[in-house]
Amino acid sequence: MAYDMLDLLTGGNRMPESIPAPLIIDTLKDTFREARQALAAEAQEPSRHQHLGWVLSVPDTHQKSVLAALDKEQALRVVTCATEDEATTAAAGLWMGGEPCVLMIQHAGLYASINTLRGVALDGRVPVFYMIGLLSREKDKAPRESRHSMVRYCEPLLDTFGVPHARLEGPNDVHLIPEYYRLAQKRRGPAAVLVGLETL
Repeated sequence: MAYDMLDLLTGGNRMPESIPAPLIIDTLKDTFREARQALAAEAQEPSRHQHLGWVLSVPDTHQKSVLAALDKEQALRVVTCATEDEATTAAAGLWMGGEPCVLMIQHAGLYASINTLRGVALDGRVPVFYMIGLLSREKDKAPRESRHSMVRYCEPLLDTFGVPHARLEGPNDVHLIPEYYRLAQKRRGPAAVLVGLETL
C-alpha cells in the first residue's frame, strides 16, 4: 500500500535494509509515550503504571533482535503469548483498559489468526496494531514477487481484509510505526507494518 507508489517511482529497485533493534524500541517508546499523553488528556488522570506500553509477542525469529533487546527494557512490558489468537484478544483487553500495545508476530501467525483478526479487530472495531515479520523474504524482490508463498500472499491477504499496511524497508521508515499505530486508533480497527528484513 504505502510502498506501491514508491516501487513505481523507483522501478522496484529500492533495496531494503535491516533496521537496528534499538531504533525500533525507541520508536515504540515514543509512540506509546504519545499515546499515553493522549489518553491522559482524555481521562484527565495520570497513568497508574510506570511503563509506557505493552509488546505482545509470539516468538518471531525475524524480529528476534528486538525481542532480545526488550528483555533489558523497563519502560516496555513484554508478554510472550502462546498463539496469535491469544495475543489479539489480549490486545483487545489492554485497549479496553486504556493501555497502548503492539503485536509482534511473523507472517505465519497472521495466516493462523486471520479469523480472530476479523472477529476482534474488524468486526469488534478494536484498534490492533501489528508488526509482522516477513521471514524468508528475498532482499532483491518485492514481497509479492517472492518465491515463498508465506511472503508472497501476506500483503494480498491484508488487502483482502481491508487492513492498511506499509513496509519497513530500512531505518528511514520507522516513522511508519507511529503513523500506523495512530491509524489503527483513528479507524478503530487493525493496521500493520511489515518488517521487510530481519532486524539487527
